[in-house]
Amino acid sequence: MTRLWSLRNYRLLFSASAISNLGDGVSALAFPWLATLITRDPMLIACVAFATRLPWLLFSIPAGVWTDRMDRRRLMVQADLVRMVLTCGVITVILSAPGFPVAQEGLYIAAISALAFLLGSAEVIRDNAAQTVLPSVVPGERLEQANGQIWSIEQVMGSFVGPPLAGLLIATSVPAPFALDAVTFAAAAGLVWCMAIAPRLRPARRSWLVEAREGIAWLRGHRTVLQLAIMLGLMNALALMTVTVLILYSQEILGLGAAGHGLLLTAGAAGGVVGGLLCPGIAARLGQRRALMVALVLLGAAMMAIWVAQSVWLVAAALFAEMFAALLWNVVTVSYRQRLIPDDLLGRVNSLYRFFGWGMMPFGALIGGWVVSLAEPELGREAALRLPYLLGAIGMAGIWAYGWRRLHL
Repeated sequence: MTRLWSLRNYRLLFSASAISNLGDGVSALAFPWLATLITRDPMLIACVAFATRLPWLLFSIPAGVWTDRMDRRRLMVQADLVRMVLTCGVITVILSAPGFPVAQEGLYIAAISALAFLLGSAEVIRDNAAQTVLPSVVPGERLEQANGQIWSIEQVMGSFVGPPLAGLLIATSVPAPFALDAVTFAAAAGLVWCMAIAPRLRPARRSWLVEAREGIAWLRGHRTVLQLAIMLGLMNALALMTVTVLILYSQEILGLGAAGHGLLLTAGAAGGVVGGLLCPGIAARLGQRRALMVALVLLGAAMMAIWVAQSVWLVAAALFAEMFAALLWNVVTVSYRQRLIPDDLLGRVNSLYRFFGWGMMPFGALIGGWVVSLAEPELGREAALRLPYLLGAIGMAGIWAYGWRRLHL
């Protein structure tokens, strides 16, 4: 940490990630909780999650072209400022409601979903630029450590501090967590603006399709990266299927309020923090392929544990293991890509990777709501809320089997 912290640009990027992810952690609880205040319909709640993730499917590829064409630091600043303004729009919608629950639940869910879609669109641009700029900030041999440290602070702020704070704020005032979120976006934009990165030599601008095809050609020529992208997409779809119903699982099965649910999410954050610190060493000891196989086993086991859990402590332990496994997967795969992909193609290939890896998430969110709605009349409410976790565990087992036979790093 000391060697990386001596780099001014890294300190600013690290601090911006910490502050921005505090706001993200607050909104990660506040958005679904707001949806449950408006409605108890799992499909309508899933629509908010769908809208949040849909931009990764629609805009990942264009975002990659923009990232390679433009100043990446400026893109990050502009995206955070846009997110600040949109979050103020969420506050306006909340203040316009006469009370909760509202009679016109469909109208308010549509408004929140539209703002969530726009926030997600800005996030696509910001996150792609942030991940692409890191190799310009730290030496190549320090990428695993830098990624691990940034993900650790993101977990601390986004999942360890943010959700409990959101629970306290939303219990006081529904708009309060979103007000804090807007402030964090403004602060993160200011920190990134202070970074001093040498200008890149950018090629002459060509048509958008020509530039996108160059990224596609590179990805098609590197089968392992394409395999990782598709595997990640399936993993994320299964994860969103379960995350979408977690808020209802927490409220109705575990009996938790906003503050209690926020504390539950800190268990996952703790797994992320520990993972960010330990996973670079674990990956080095096990090797890249074995580390990924271990991550898949942990993800499946965590979902199976939540399916059968009768105690909040077991759910907390499962969330810890799940986030630890996610950090192990990310430390290996992101560092692998950052080292392998040429800088002039990094934005486009990263965006294509996320098109596959993140583009399936909105469908996972819808499937989660659909599974609960379809199963509830036959199985009852509790069994229906548990069912996505069983399906997720089965799906993770299938991905593990594919990786064991076909994946070679």
